[in-house]
Amino acid sequence: MNAHEPGIARLLSIMARLRDPKDGCPWDLEQSFASIAKHTLEEAYEVEDAIRSGDMAALCDELGDLLLQVVFHARMAEEAGHFDFDAVSRAISDKLVRRHPGIFSDAEIKTAEEQLASWEEIKTQERAAKQAAAGATASKLAALEDVPIGLPALTRAAKLLRRAAREGLGDLATGAVLGERAASEPLDERALGDALLALVAGAQSAGLDAEEALRAANARFLARARERVEQ
Repeated sequence: MNAHEPGIARLLSIMARLRDPKDGCPWDLEQSFASIAKHTLEEAYEVEDAIRSGDMAALCDELGDLLLQVVFHARMAEEAGHFDFDAVSRAISDKLVRRHPGIFSDAEIKTAEEQLASWEEIKTQERAAKQAAAGATASKLAALEDVPIGLPALTRAAKLLRRAAREGLGDLATGAVLGERAASEPLDERALGDALLALVAGAQSAGLDAEEALRAANARFLARARERVEQ
C-alpha cells in the first residue's frame, strides 16, 4: 500500500488492511453487512444533501464516503467467499451495456423517454428470466414485490404506484379513501396509510413529486417555527 497507487487500488488496499484479522482496526473487524447498512443509507443522503447545497467540495467528499461503503461491503463479501469488488464493477458495467442498446447495439433509441421505456422493459425481461431460472411463475406482483422495503416510505409508494400503473393495477390506489369513513370516526394508522397512498397517486397524476412536496412542507414548517421563536 502506498500513496502513489491509483485511487481505487489504494482504497481497496486500505480496506483490506483495516479488515486484516491480525492487525486490522478493531471497529472495522466487528462490522457486518447489517451493521454497515445504516451507514450506507446515511452516506447516500449526505451525497444528496451536498448536491442540493451546490457544494462541489462537499460532494466530492461525500461521494468518497459513499464509495467507501461499496468497498466495505465488497471486502466483507470477498472474505466470505461471495464476490469481490471486481465482480461488483463488472456486474454494473455489464448491466449498463445491456440496458443501453441504443448506444452499445443497433437499437433505435432517440429520446430520454424512449431510453427510460427501454430500460424498464429490459429490466422486466431480466426479472422474468430470473424467476424462470428459479422455477417461479412471473406475475403482476413480481414488479411490485421487487421494490426494496428499505426505501423511504413516500419514495417506495411512488415506485410502487408507477409499477402498479404499468401492470394495470394503478386504480387500486385511487378513490376517496377517507370520504368513506364517518366524519366522527377517529383516524387510525391504516386509514392514514391509505390516504397517503391516494395522495401520492394524485400527485403523480398532477405531475408532482410527493417526496419533494413533503420536504418543502417540512422546510416551511421549520421556517414558521423559527419565526415564532425569534419573535
